[in-house]
Amino acid sequence: MTEQILKVEQVEAIALIGLNNPPVNALSADLRAATYKALQILRSDDAIKAIVIYGEGRFFSAGADIKDFGRATEKPTLPDLLKDINDSSKPIIVALHGIAFGGGLELALAAHVRVGVSGLRAALPEVKLGIIPGAGGTQRLPRLAGIRAAVDIICTGKEVSAEKALEIGILDRLTNDSARDAGIAAANDVLTGKIPANSTDGLSIAPASTVIDAARQKYTGGLKAPLRALESIEAATRPISEGLALEREIFLQLMQSDERAGLVHAFFAERATAKIPEQNAGLQEINSIGVIGGGTMGVGIASAFSIAGFPVTLIELQDEQLKRARTIIDLNLSGALKRGKMKQEAYEKTRDILHFSTNLTDLAKTDLVIEAVFEDMDVKTELFKQLDNICKPGAMLATNTSYLDVNTIAAATKRANDVIGLHFFSPAHIMRLLEVVVAEKTSPELVATSFNLARKIGKIPVRAGVCDGFIGNRILSRYRKCCEYMLLDGAEFDQIDSALESFGFAMGPFAVADLAGLDISYTTRKRKAKTRPVEERYVRIADLVYEQGWHGRKNGCGFYVYDDSKIRVPNPGARDIVTKERAMLGIEPQTFTDDDIVARCLTTMIQEAANVLDEGIALRPVDIDAVELFGYGFPRHRGGPLHMADQIGLDTIIDRIRTYAEEDDYFWRVPTLLKQMLSKNQTFADLNISPEK
Repeated sequence: MTEQILKVEQVEAIALIGLNNPPVNALSADLRAATYKALQILRSDDAIKAIVIYGEGRFFSAGADIKDFGRATEKPTLPDLLKDINDSSKPIIVALHGIAFGGGLELALAAHVRVGVSGLRAALPEVKLGIIPGAGGTQRLPRLAGIRAAVDIICTGKEVSAEKALEIGILDRLTNDSARDAGIAAANDVLTGKIPANSTDGLSIAPASTVIDAARQKYTGGLKAPLRALESIEAATRPISEGLALEREIFLQLMQSDERAGLVHAFFAERATAKIPEQNAGLQEINSIGVIGGGTMGVGIASAFSIAGFPVTLIELQDEQLKRARTIIDLNLSGALKRGKMKQEAYEKTRDILHFSTNLTDLAKTDLVIEAVFEDMDVKTELFKQLDNICKPGAMLATNTSYLDVNTIAAATKRANDVIGLHFFSPAHIMRLLEVVVAEKTSPELVATSFNLARKIGKIPVRAGVCDGFIGNRILSRYRKCCEYMLLDGAEFDQIDSALESFGFAMGPFAVADLAGLDISYTTRKRKAKTRPVEERYVRIADLVYEQGWHGRKNGCGFYVYDDSKIRVPNPGARDIVTKERAMLGIEPQTFTDDDIVARCLTTMIQEAANVLDEGIALRPVDIDAVELFGYGFPRHRGGPLHMADQIGLDTIIDRIRTYAEEDDYFWRVPTLLKQMLSKNQTFADLNISPEK
């Protein structure tokens, strides 16, 4: 009976349905139909008194297949199947193990008895994709666990442990048996009366207006999905048919929203970056890591590998800095333990596998060495010359440079094929993006190994070619210039920050500059000064702020003034600098609306992203979106700049660039790629499928 997608058997008076749709038992249209058909047949058999549904493989079910959403309305729909389960005259027991997410958990909620296996994780994560549970989750979970628990689980999309699921009423029993055995045992107990079998839909729930009102206040002004979820949860106090109808209506409305489209694009972007030309190359064995530099980046990189269980040796030539690095890494590791990113056993083991030294020769036998020293080409090339002599043959040599030419760094060695860029983002033990910068002579094995390592330490790797700033910082540089031009021309720095934060960025560009340190960006601008084109408009405001001794948050003053609570207040001195600079240049301030600010920033990001793509620095549009989403705080529900470009339309983007070019025809130029795409009626989504231009 549908052996490939279901495993159906009988043990005495109990029928067993094993979901068998690897790798995660996604509830595809085919699996829904097969399960529905199996239930009809089994219920008509008088010899069968109870039915158990469990999952084959590692998981019960990860829920609906996102790629299968286009078939969501095919009969039987998931709501159809779950109503059939709930209405069954024979008790249906669901045995959960591994994960029960989304539709998988909704299926369990519709059953008459739920038994869990230790280690189970349950969740209704739909809000993370811009939708709500659409198969009864907002109606049945409140009936079993109460409105407060339902709001907490559904509106955040967070995971619930097996123990918590038992405590709040999702599970009737928790066991260490296999899911199949646990289901059989529970079914026998149902048949002997030891466990009552109840229809979830027949349960009632008391209103909880205080809980709903507090949650509504919390989520107002944010994404749509949590608020719409609250609306549906509140309806759980009505008859089940009314609540299910409202839930489905909201679900289908959100399926058509831009928010959902952006979040789904972000979901797939996280996975799409793994497709690289070198993905079938052999992997080098990496069992030990060396990190050079005890500053913020070095400490973060060492922490990231330590948290993942790699033996790490951190090199810092200054004793005092080495001591400070040790203290910060200890804090990072204890923080990872508290957040559940490390288990106690692994945390204790780091004491034996984490080493500190002031001697580079201690890296002689290390498999991978990553430098995170001062961003200066002479410093880095001299270091790589030393590493060339110290490190064993075949060792990977990586630079964490944010901007510098990896080809030049590689050329300082006699083993350029062993050199690669691994550009982490600060704080490196938390930020998920890793730009893997492939130089001219980098071996394919190094690239494949870097991607494999990235996944082991929980990073999202994106392949980048060599240019100043690679993908992310190159686009960031352009974005910052756009903001500086608007600042000089009449917008205020706090208005620019506020507009972009309202758009969805966690912080605006001037607040970010303060956070990173105005000394860092000042150094970068000075490095580029000699090669700056004479036609380029240059804004001195950030330089003048820095030269006042205002370095940002690190000394309490930059574009903003910070108190002990880190609350930012616009710095009057910075405002004066802006006003004087405008007057000196004879600029009459113009008015910018928040929409103007967002449109210009987004347009220049798309403009530069198109150039990055056209030059082959990025493989695909989705790689650029991933960089912006996971490294630069681009709002996830917007999907990324190139996803938004498709929504806006290339004709509109090109018209904007041409309009802005009337003010500055050097900065604003229509990229060749955009013209070609418009002439071929192509979208960036098309280029993700086929990279030919």
